[in-house]
Amino acid sequence: MTGPETWMRRRQDGSMTRPTDDVRIRPWDPARDVSWATDVLETGLAGRRQARRGEIVDVLDGEAWIAELGDRRVGIIATRPDGPDVVELAALLVIEPGRGIGSQLIEAVLDALRNRDAERVWVVTTNDNLAALRLYQRRGFRIAVVRPRAVDRARATLKPGIPEVAANGIPIRDEIELEIVLERDS
Repeated sequence: MTGPETWMRRRQDGSMTRPTDDVRIRPWDPARDVSWATDVLETGLAGRRQARRGEIVDVLDGEAWIAELGDRRVGIIATRPDGPDVVELAALLVIEPGRGIGSQLIEAVLDALRNRDAERVWVVTTNDNLAALRLYQRRGFRIAVVRPRAVDRARATLKPGIPEVAANGIPIRDEIELEIVLERDS
């Protein structure tokens, strides 16, 4: 096939975008990346301390990977162990959305975890985060648990700064946990 369909993809809003092929993904280096990661997580996710499953966690307490485009850091994905064969995808943040960087980060981490014999990866998002729900499901995650009013409880008891309404106008109320069971290559 030739033409734009080989190098362009259609976004949800109907516009076309070119996938970012020259993204490099590397393990994070805390000495080099912690200040940057803390700043972007503060701006994009209201901090590195996140409320989910009824507790607060520091998403940088585990492993992380950085996406770079040229000499710029353009994304981070962080994981935390949750038992011998299970891993939490604790944070995903992309500075330049809509270029495939989030998908590339997820695929790189899932590949790394398969090589370590992880069996399952889970992630929590909220009911208002339609982009995350779309992204994770397109990458093979399935909805495993819905926790009605979990964000309301977290706002009342753990993290009062959680907004009541998202920028898209949807009230932020519920946690949605997605998971993927990792297939091993034969």
